[in-house]
Amino acid sequence: MENRILIDNLVAGYGPVQVLRGISVNVEPGETVVLLGSNGNGKSTLINSIMGIIRPTAGTIILERDGERIDLIGKSPDQIVGLGIALVPEGRRLFPALTIEENLMLGAYRQDARAVIDDNLEFCLETFPVLRERFKQLAGNMSGGEQQMIAFARALMSAPSILIVDEPSVGLAPILVNRMITKIKELKTQRDLTILMAEQNFNQAIKIADRGYIIVHGEVVFEGKDADELKNNELIKQYYLGV
Repeated sequence: MENRILIDNLVAGYGPVQVLRGISVNVEPGETVVLLGSNGNGKSTLINSIMGIIRPTAGTIILERDGERIDLIGKSPDQIVGLGIALVPEGRRLFPALTIEENLMLGAYRQDARAVIDDNLEFCLETFPVLRERFKQLAGNMSGGEQQMIAFARALMSAPSILIVDEPSVGLAPILVNRMITKIKELKTQRDLTILMAEQNFNQAIKIADRGYIIVHGEVVFEGKDADELKNNELIKQYYLGV
């Protein structure tokens, strides 16, 4: 199944505060697309708009699925998950008083995921072996890196075709960030995923990016057609590489 997300001239914010100012982004089937930019520039607002957490005031968000065009604006988050789009949120957003098992099962409520729940669970536990070892432990008692594993596994339990990842490096030690980025690359291949990832850590994001966008003050200021274009962009050199 081929899935793409087409975002055109999107305007969104919180109450009277306008954060996104006419952003246009597209994510093609099988790509890993990165959204680059420092905190407060609109990356999470864009992701929250895609997921139905906030409602844009203008523009369009279209999911194309095997030629069918589905307007995502106005749909609830559970409807969007039902269409095969899963989010790994910034800060993990787990249920700390529930076990790892219970957190993962909550990710499998989507109708299409229920038929393959056992297979998906086994895949997640093979991918993140520490979760199998501590399956009955409370999620809130796990380390930051382990909680990030739970967040990824919970998203995978919904059997998504599109995975959206918001700032996976936040709160993790550098060695864990490197491992998580490597794992995202592996998951893309293993599960035939299309990935949209927001990330401040350019040096890590570029390792797996097919292409990306730089977002400043709610606007796309540069679209890199491939990883090399991103590396050679003057804004990247100035803000991320210290050149």
